[in-house]
Amino acid sequence: MSDHEHFSNPLNLFDLWLKEARVSDEIYPEAMCLSTVSNLGRPSSRIVLMKDFSESGVTFYTNTESEKGREIKDNPWVALTFYWKSTKKQVRIEGKATPVDAEVSDQYFQERLLESKISAWASKQSEQLSSPEELEARMEAYSKKFKDGVVPRPPHWGGYCVEVESIEFWKERPFRLHERTLYKRVKGEWVVEMLYP
Repeated sequence: MSDHEHFSNPLNLFDLWLKEARVSDEIYPEAMCLSTVSNLGRPSSRIVLMKDFSESGVTFYTNTESEKGREIKDNPWVALTFYWKSTKKQVRIEGKATPVDAEVSDQYFQERLLESKISAWASKQSEQLSSPEELEARMEAYSKKFKDGVVPRPPHWGGYCVEVESIEFWKERPFRLHERTLYKRVKGEWVVEMLYP
């Protein structure tokens, strides 16, 4: 019996698959490929870490002035891909990314390690770096600035929540007869269909 036959809400199935990946030998089960599109129509992808997910969507945090942040500002429609080699499963999500509330970003930022907080200030993410020493110098400068250990959230750092419009579950099967199940949100309800592999 297919997994989708047990779940009317695909986020419950996603939760199950994620839990399976967490107990397998996956190093970063929350790692996902985030794909954005520039205002020139050119796609770009990179791996980021999912912070959490809920009925509201999938949340991740980043430098909002980075390439992905700028592209999301121009075009909030994004795609997310999870692939878990150990469980031979993949999940593809498409939806609209919106910034999370500043208070939520503040709260999560304060939960991070001190070094991660300082690096959020030191790194001009996606901008050209002249040398490794330049970054080291910026880390040292901000370490001195925040030597008391109190590090506020940078104004250019925050979270995005991707509201799930569609989610596809892919499970490896022998002879490339893979199982694909697509859920689409239609007028607030989930519609499910099977796809050829």
